[in-house]
Amino acid sequence: MVGHSAVHIPVMVRETLFYLEPKPGEVIADCTCGAGGHAEHILRAIVPGGRLIGIDRDAEALAIAEKKLAGLAGNFELHHANFSGIGRILPGPVDATLFDLGVSSLQLDRPERGFSFTADGPLDMRMDPSCGAPASKILRQLSEKELQKVLSDYGEERYARRIARAIKLAIKTTGLHTTGELADVILRSVPRRGGRIHPATRTFLALRVYINRELEELESVLAALPGLLKPGGRAVLISYHSLEDRIVKRAIREHAAQRRAEILTKKPVRPQPDEVRRNRRSRSARLRALRRT
Repeated sequence: MVGHSAVHIPVMVRETLFYLEPKPGEVIADCTCGAGGHAEHILRAIVPGGRLIGIDRDAEALAIAEKKLAGLAGNFELHHANFSGIGRILPGPVDATLFDLGVSSLQLDRPERGFSFTADGPLDMRMDPSCGAPASKILRQLSEKELQKVLSDYGEERYARRIARAIKLAIKTTGLHTTGELADVILRSVPRRGGRIHPATRTFLALRVYINRELEELESVLAALPGLLKPGGRAVLISYHSLEDRIVKRAIREHAAQRRAEILTKKPVRPQPDEVRRNRRSRSARLRALRRT
């Protein structure tokens, strides 16, 4: 759910609506509603008579979405929940579902949420701050070997061993409480080369994915995906890093092989150059879609 600095910018709106095919009277679930960027466009396409069910694990984002969608009140409902709770929220199979995965710009651009190394804030990284442990506590609980595995498995970090050792040493000597301190530890522990991404990028990604159980939640909902849809129902999934996209790709291929769904996107759909120029954070987005058979 990328795209917010001063204003929230939903990613690949045209492409999302093309594959969702929203129609008046339909029931559509935005399962990562966030601040309501995509939801607003979907709602306008399904009224009159349609209903949008918005789900997100971030209560702060849902409060923003509720204000954004206020002009269409009576046509939507919002739920604070994880993917694992979707089956209990939906009234039954729906006409379409949207999953705009990853961290939202609302979260990235708020230093106090602890997701970004570009501005100093507390080491938190929880998408739902009301539950679970913050990153600062998780880093103290993990052994060096466990931390190395997290950085390698979830961030594909080539210097995972070196970074894990440096983090655990910093916790023992000076403590580690802010995103800025963590970024500094990483910068000092790995060789700095000219590259497109900051040396701390993969570590922050790995910790965020691990803390929020993002891949486990994604796999659970993908396994149940055809059952969430009516026959002919569409699902759009937008991912932002290779681990997410591989899981999505594997799941929809398996559903297609079992004749539970047909794949609508032979290759992942990428944002157009003009969109990337307007919203740099959209550059890594990959959209895949399926239709229940």
